[in-house]
Amino acid sequence: MKPEDLEILIRANHILHHQNVVDAYGHISMRHPDKPDVFIMSGDRAPALVSKASDLIQYNVSDSSPVDPSSKKGYSERFIHSEIYKKYSHINSVIHSHSQAVLPYTMSGVPMRAAFHIAGFLGHTVPVYDIIPLYKPGEQQDLLVNSERFGSVLAGHFSSSSPEEKEEKAEHTHDHNVVLMSNHGFTTLGTSVPQAVYRAVYTHINAGIQSQALALRSSCLNGVFGKGYGTGADRGEWGFDGMRFLDTEELKEGCTKMNDASQHRPWEMWVREVEVNPLYRLEIGVKR
Repeated sequence: MKPEDLEILIRANHILHHQNVVDAYGHISMRHPDKPDVFIMSGDRAPALVSKASDLIQYNVSDSSPVDPSSKKGYSERFIHSEIYKKYSHINSVIHSHSQAVLPYTMSGVPMRAAFHIAGFLGHTVPVYDIIPLYKPGEQQDLLVNSERFGSVLAGHFSSSSPEEKEEKAEHTHDHNVVLMSNHGFTTLGTSVPQAVYRAVYTHINAGIQSQALALRSSCLNGVFGKGYGTGADRGEWGFDGMRFLDTEELKEGCTKMNDASQHRPWEMWVREVEVNPLYRLEIGVKR
């Protein structure tokens, strides 16, 4: 593994904090570039403060145990990451966030939809994972995905296949790029660290845009802007509560492909933003 690989992971921690996707909580991991049965993520530390190789821990995908048994304390929710890597061999990065913009969609019953073209990767539906039915009597109900059992069910939500179909498939494919977690946050994934970061940031931004549009729509329907706004024949033609979201062709054939083709542009900008911010330190990698 090259120092540059760890540099990307550390910078991703910084970017997610700078973009308000994570605060003291939340985490990102990447699959080891040379050992697909191992993944790497920060120890139990705020993402903004991750700065060097010794801040990172390597874990076995098989059971989320540390490769080095003497490793420092890690995140209890690393099972989010291990179970996704276990199910989807093509996935190389996973992010978990408690984004304040996204949280309302995990508890309100209002579905999150792709509100603008940059968030086309959200697809038509964003599944919601609820951990509460999984608890056994006596278990601490803290909503943390801190076991293989909880992580496996979460990972399964990225696929639309039935449980029987999932069991039959030797190689799992994912149908959703983001899964909401009831009263908790969301998880996203990618084939690379930049792709996963792109999806996390724009999931957060999309949630804010959708909430603003819903509030505006509500104001129109309540006559705040006068008669005639938000009423009449257009209602019902625009989808959920009179809203217009991206359609199938826009999602699959247009915007999603555009997202993947252009993700380098925000990544380069985000890296530079954290490079010049003194809060974010990098003590390994390429010297500039």
